[in-house]
Amino acid sequence: MHLTADRLDRISPSQTIAISTKARQLKAAGRDIISLSAGEPDFDTPQFIKDAAIAAIQAGDTKYTDVAGTMALRRAVAEKFRRDSGLDYKPEEIIVSTGGKQVIFNAMVATLNAGDEVVIPTPCWVSYPDIVTLADGKPVFVPCGQNNGFKLRAEDLAAAITSRTRWFMLNSPCNPTGAAYSAADLRPICDVLLRHPDVWIFTDDIYEKLAYDGFRPATIVEVEPRLRERTITMNGCSKAYAMTGWRIGFAGAPLAMTKAMDKLQSQSTSNTSSVSQAAALAALTGPQDFIDEMVTVYRQRRDMVVEMLNQAPGITCHKPEGAFYVFPSVHGCIGKTSAGGAKISDDESFVIALLEEQGVAAVHGSAFVYPGHFRISYATDTHSLREACSRIQRFCQGLR
Repeated sequence: MHLTADRLDRISPSQTIAISTKARQLKAAGRDIISLSAGEPDFDTPQFIKDAAIAAIQAGDTKYTDVAGTMALRRAVAEKFRRDSGLDYKPEEIIVSTGGKQVIFNAMVATLNAGDEVVIPTPCWVSYPDIVTLADGKPVFVPCGQNNGFKLRAEDLAAAITSRTRWFMLNSPCNPTGAAYSAADLRPICDVLLRHPDVWIFTDDIYEKLAYDGFRPATIVEVEPRLRERTITMNGCSKAYAMTGWRIGFAGAPLAMTKAMDKLQSQSTSNTSSVSQAAALAALTGPQDFIDEMVTVYRQRRDMVVEMLNQAPGITCHKPEGAFYVFPSVHGCIGKTSAGGAKISDDESFVIALLEEQGVAAVHGSAFVYPGHFRISYATDTHSLREACSRIQRFCQGLR
């Protein structure tokens, strides 16, 4: 008897989680492992946010809320969009979900019919293609080269759109590359989208606050308000507020779309945790200065990692504008053999040999639909990062 539904055969488990699991197993066996594979801030959730959650528990705020979130939190999200991007969403146009991933899942399952296409620039976050596929859609990948800073070119977007295109998804700053789009970068992309009135836009801005050297990521509706009525603007608390485990994602969208996502969510998870919502309310309305302190540390780490990786033979590392990842090329290492005898035939064999021989866990580029590269998260303490980069240098120096 076939246990699982056919749709489950179309997707694979998250490959970032798979690498983290293998690293944990080696660590449990006594190996000295430095894991750079998880996209999670190493900073703790700020105390005032924790205090708000504790206060909510003690006040008995432990009941169901509206499916789309408490009105207080939806108002705070609407104000956040206004304050940070000049976007005007009513609280009724806001939905709060169990992490940003649920927002994406809600949107795709609520709107895609079999064969509908979703244009996704690559490298892309590992979950986008699988969520689209699970919703009966077809991912259409548009490669974005390192020579253009891993950013989408308007002409490549135009060439990818067909009569079957239902959605265009954009992640800025991007996981896994850290590439971020300015208003000037987005302008020609918006112009293409204006020419295709049947295409909806999903913009994933979860890393928006993590940008460096004065760079300010823009978002689609901010650049082109005429696209508002077919855009979902997604964000959340996971990255900027170091709240990954609290599971709070949110989005602003036209009312009909918000209602469709609310309808689906009402029959899946219902509301996200009431206690997490109280914490998110504090995060969005409380002091924001700690974000700048985190960003300063991340920038220093980024600069160190980029410099050290570019000193490793066979590796080329682009300096990103945002997020907390680098996505170096390993094309100069492919075809060689490691000091431990491993044949480096592709990016996956590179990261496996790196983990087994040097104890550094990273994620291969193929997981992000972009072979020949690997992703490092620098949301790791600086000492461990420096040691990991030294090990990567040693590994590459040993390739023959």
